[in-house]
Amino acid sequence: MELEHKAFWAVKQCNLQMNEAGEHRKLQLQELEGIWNDAYENSKIYKEKTKAFHDKMIFRKQFEVGQKLRSRWIGPFVVTNVFPHGAIEIQSLTTNKAFKMNGHRLKLYYEGYQVCNVEEVDLEEPQYAR
Repeated sequence: MELEHKAFWAVKQCNLQMNEAGEHRKLQLQELEGIWNDAYENSKIYKEKTKAFHDKMIFRKQFEVGQKLRSRWIGPFVVTNVFPHGAIEIQSLTTNKAFKMNGHRLKLYYEGYQVCNVEEVDLEEPQYAR
């Protein structure tokens, strides 16, 4: 009987503090939610800054109708139409085929480009001190 009384007393003591424990747990959950919100805001700010830096480093190419270009593989091509979203319509000078292409894949075509002012320097064998 005495053992049951002690067990009942222990259970009663634990049950009395259930309200306080529940309030403490709610406070912990609210604090955790605040930490989550702060982390979300910080990641959002980081992403915005990273995007701004990336966009600042992008250089837009300006193309005009009639300009000679080359693609990454072959050339020359002539620009026939420039679209506002970055696509370029080009026409091949050799086959007269016209097609659209991404402007990032195109480069200026330098006709008759020659390497000048090349100087040759002969190197001598190094001499080691004995």
